Amino acid sequence: MVVGAAIIAGGRLLAAQRGEPPELAGGWEFPGGKVDPGESDRDALIRECHEELGVKIALGDRIGGDWPLALGVGSVLRVWTAELVEGEPQPLEHLALRWLAPHELYDVAWLPGDLPIVEAIRPYLS
Repeated sequence: MVVGAAIIAGGRLLAAQRGEPPELAGGWEFPGGKVDPGESDRDALIRECHEELGVKIALGDRIGGDWPLALGVGSVLRVWTAELVEGEPQPLEHLALRWLAPHELYDVAWLPGDLPIVEAIRPYLS
């Protein structure tokens, strides 16, 4: 199970550029990561955003259901909207971060597993 945060601030969405593994490097994604054994999806997402971005977030709505990933058979991505509670996002584990306004949502090369979710988030940016 992989979880992702659609962090929204000022009507803009935070995108994060992967640095690794090589087959995903350079692609853009929602910050997040794998759920550890015994950890809830929501707790994992809060932990991952702290580790990857150095921020504390509050989770909002879940976006859709289980979004399929190409990482492995049965891998799915679960995404929630989120807002910043503490800190300013830093690319601690990514090549770069970018805040995207609604008209810029497709200005980055989203990873295939994240791309279908982008349009589902648009209504939250108004």
